[in-house]
Amino acid sequence: MSQVNGAGSPRLIDVQDVTRVFHVGGEEVRALRGVSFGIGRGEWVAIIGQSGSGKSTLMNVLGCLDTPSSGRYMLNSKDVSRMTDDELAVVRNEEIGFIFQTFQLLPRETALSNVELPLVYRGMRAKERRERARAALAKVHLEHRMHHRPNELSGGQRQRVAIARALVAEPSMLLADEPTGNLDSATGEEIVRLFEELHRAGNTLVLVTHEPKLAARCPRAIRLSDGEIVADGPGRQVALGDGHAPPAQAVGGA
Repeated sequence: MSQVNGAGSPRLIDVQDVTRVFHVGGEEVRALRGVSFGIGRGEWVAIIGQSGSGKSTLMNVLGCLDTPSSGRYMLNSKDVSRMTDDELAVVRNEEIGFIFQTFQLLPRETALSNVELPLVYRGMRAKERRERARAALAKVHLEHRMHHRPNELSGGQRQRVAIARALVAEPSMLLADEPTGNLDSATGEEIVRLFEELHRAGNTLVLVTHEPKLAARCPRAIRLSDGEIVADGPGRQVALGDGHAPPAQAVGGA
């Protein structure tokens, strides 16, 4: 019998009793302390916590950039917690679309070429990957800027290119690290509305953030503190603690 999340959807992500221990200067640092949760296909979940809460470590585990010290992490029915570095690289390329705070676009390449990049790594033929990249840019409403380089785009447009790049290979989930952190409030709001569109289209989104107002916009939020889950529930309740919706135009960089 397949495992399901609270909403009844088959689990895409299943994290069971995951720990992550680092050894720094002869001392043991327990960044994650027995974390367990599931995320269903099509869910939009925020992982929220302050600096030192363990959210960045958890993001690295979810993104297959690191492996647990103990416990199990299943992604799309694959036990990635026991994989080699080469096997993890394949999973990252096939299953995960990354969205970074700093965009990480190639400055000399056009928006279209930047979006094509994951398909180049897959060995896809030029014509097909160009068509896929154009379709991905259309999904983020940026097809009219596909031949512009990053320095010719606004911050919000650059983040849209980064989101299109994450979408182009049709990954199992989009994993976003502080996606509005480098944007002003109005532009951040535009990006959140785009995430809402992607969620309605059936994409699985996991946002890692320290911003309560961003986490409050997600249907579900998981709060970490000292490497443990201290709350898991409706986004605005977990993020704001009072059940009130965040005001409009309130999501973005400080």
